[in-house]
Amino acid sequence: QVQLVESGGGLVQAGGSLRLSCAASGRTFSDYAMAWFRQVLGKEREFVAAISRRSFNIILTDSVKGRFTISRDNAKTAVYLQMNSLKPEDSAVYYCASGSVATRLIKNYDAWGQGTQVTVSS
Repeated sequence: QVQLVESGGGLVQAGGSLRLSCAASGRTFSDYAMAWFRQVLGKEREFVAAISRRSFNIILTDSVKGRFTISRDNAKTAVYLQMNSLKPEDSAVYYCASGSVATRLIKNYDAWGQGTQVTVSS
């Protein structure tokens, strides 16, 4: 009963930037934590970033600290992932997710978007 729709993926050269957006509908957006995960074909889905309901708690995986920023706009019911200094190893399908609390554990998220492809060339 929730829809999450990602956008903003694409092809970018190493060192470049992309901004991913996730538009949410179907639930009270401000009641839920939001997160970004990514997945490469044949590998496990990997946690990237999470943000709490009022943006007081923000979690980033070590590999993106200093490069990625997660933010949300509750009035717009949207969450964003600003990705700077992109590396080829950032290439993946990026998914947004919503859940009860902001954690890095995939089990805490019960709604997922369809994903958007990010490809970083060297």
